[in-house]
Amino acid sequence: MGAVEDRLAELGFSVPDVAKPVASYVPAVRTGSYVYTSGQLPMRDGQLITTGKVGVAVSPDEAAMCAQQCALNAIAAVKAELGDLDAVKRVVKVVCFVASEPEFTGQPQVANGASDLLGRAFGEVGVHARSAVGVLVLPLDAPVEVEILVEV
Repeated sequence: MGAVEDRLAELGFSVPDVAKPVASYVPAVRTGSYVYTSGQLPMRDGQLITTGKVGVAVSPDEAAMCAQQCALNAIAAVKAELGDLDAVKRVVKVVCFVASEPEFTGQPQVANGASDLLGRAFGEVGVHARSAVGVLVLPLDAPVEVEILVEV
């Protein structure tokens, strides 16, 4: 295990198996010095951990935990491409989609679930640019979807 996985273990996490795609795509693609992940849903052991809209059926705290799980799944996709998470030179960008009711404006706080985990796992190289976007609906009625871009 490398330094990134050691930090995850200290936080009580391990890198999960790569989540199986729900359609025709791959979990991650490496091109040149970058790995792009597909959007990762809050899947754990092959199941969504919750469904519904944030601000209605899902609380902001639950949604932040979903974003954290999405980030773990993105980390798994990156590891599957690289073999070693310590090869990541920089987490460049995180995009977090939040399926929420129209009046909900806490998308940045939901996205912090992913951002905080990436920062703690990767240290300084985990500090990244980010977008947090409210959307009407996500695949399988997931409340959150996260994709990341890393430099290697």
